[in-house]
Amino acid sequence: MKPSGEMYLESIYILSKSKSSVRSVDVAEYMNYSRPSVSRGIKILKKDKLITVDHDGYISLTEPGLLLAEKIYEKHLVLSKILEMLGVDKETAIEDACKIEHVISDKSFQALKKHVEDKQML
Repeated sequence: MKPSGEMYLESIYILSKSKSSVRSVDVAEYMNYSRPSVSRGIKILKKDKLITVDHDGYISLTEPGLLLAEKIYEKHLVLSKILEMLGVDKETAIEDACKIEHVISDKSFQALKKHVEDKQML
């Protein structure tokens, strides 16, 4: 999956944690993207069966979509925490974690996570 698709999934996941229902307009506003861009992204996620969209336009994560979104979000949280522990300011840590989470391998991420857990840093 492309990083842009992961960003949409993560955004839907984050929004669904704070809102009872999520629509494309919410995603566009949250990501500061145009509605046509979000519409294209939503269409791809729907085709890949990572989300469903009902007749009223409400978006739900499918089980595979939820699992992937949770994995992406966990990477984001852990990586931003690690960067902050290294002395990076919070805003930069969040921005950089957002970039890193899409390119880091699962193997490298798990090693980083285990290292900081072993040191009781998380």
